[in-house]
Amino acid sequence: MIAHLRFPIGTFVFPENITDQQYQQYVADIEALPQRLELLVLPLNNTQLDTPYRPDGWTIRQVVHHLADSHINSFCRFKFALTQTEPTIKPYPEELWAETPDAKTMPIEPSLQILTGLHQRWTVLLNSLNATQRQRTFKHPQHTKLFTIDIATAMYAWHSNHHLAHIQNLTTKMGW
Repeated sequence: MIAHLRFPIGTFVFPENITDQQYQQYVADIEALPQRLELLVLPLNNTQLDTPYRPDGWTIRQVVHHLADSHINSFCRFKFALTQTEPTIKPYPEELWAETPDAKTMPIEPSLQILTGLHQRWTVLLNSLNATQRQRTFKHPQHTKLFTIDIATAMYAWHSNHHLAHIQNLTTKMGW
């Protein structure tokens, strides 16, 4: 049961080959995140926003701020991959970022605004890439392989849907 609460859409599975149609779906999922997220979280009050989506999990507020933090980092990784040769990206301790005062207590609207603007830019960038550019790579120092932009796009489409499912499942369970 806790595994389903933690990974409501399952864990990320690395696709072997990404078709143009799959890539376009990943981009559509990334593009849709801000609006889908706003529909879920804007009606919630502070008590609801401060409810964890699972035992020992982040609150909805922390998830919203995490999405902004994570997707800013990812957008930068994509830009590094497009402008440098196999750059090594800088990881960040997301679990510690989620515990900072801004992530735990700040209103969600600034992070929603960040996501709206960021995802507009990210979508334009992703839609402009040709097949060769989508194979550009970056190194993550905690992993032994290179990540292509194609794979990273799939990961962040999953990441968007993963956290939307956390929030949707909680709001459905609570009847909000």
